[in-house]
Amino acid sequence: MKRGLQLLILSLLAIPLLAGCMFPKEKLAQNQIAYDDQVQAVQTAVKQYQEESGGLLPIKTRDQETPIYQKYPIDFKKLIPKYMAEAPGNAYESGGVFQYVLVDVEDDPKVKIYDLRIPEAIRDIKLRIAALGYPPYNEQIADNVYTLDYTKIGLKEAPSAQSPYSQLELPFVVTPDAQVYVDYTPDLIEALKGQKTQVKPGKDIRHLLVEDSLFVPAYSLPYTLDETGKKPVFLETQK
Repeated sequence: MKRGLQLLILSLLAIPLLAGCMFPKEKLAQNQIAYDDQVQAVQTAVKQYQEESGGLLPIKTRDQETPIYQKYPIDFKKLIPKYMAEAPGNAYESGGVFQYVLVDVEDDPKVKIYDLRIPEAIRDIKLRIAALGYPPYNEQIADNVYTLDYTKIGLKEAPSAQSPYSQLELPFVVTPDAQVYVDYTPDLIEALKGQKTQVKPGKDIRHLLVEDSLFVPAYSLPYTLDETGKKPVFLETQK
């Protein structure tokens, strides 16, 4: 039985998740780039849809427990062909690597994106953890947040995700229930340097990464400020 489980896990790891994997290299390269004009085109289409539908938004239904930055994916079937001729070339629906989502849906819906290679990398890590049978902790860095001992899940180097904000390689962290997240601490440190308005400790500060960017910090835990009000830390009331 254990041998069969291992074979199943290995087979799942070999399956490409993104439709873009089936595209020619030159097409795939274009689909991996985030263009501001593509996001703006979707923003215009969403606004028109909302105005003509009595305030409804063109989004797919997600469970209420879905993390906020993945909770409102755009449903391009509701926009095409009336409001758009086709989905942007860099969108997952067109073979790209970006998921288009909405934020601030209650007050001022804004179109943002995140890189689908992040959940693909997380899926790989979680499958490796499942094969091991438990999350191998390396160091506790906050309440219910740990770094991974990547060698115990068969990796020669620490896995990372490229930041859409700084292009830095960001580490992954794991929680006691074996959920894996990206650690955006380096990006938040930079965002806080240019912050003009005061942010109160105890409040989630991830919005600082979203306000002036095309991207959302997908697959992240909530962050707040430490007691000094200067350093980003994990919001310990969350798991």
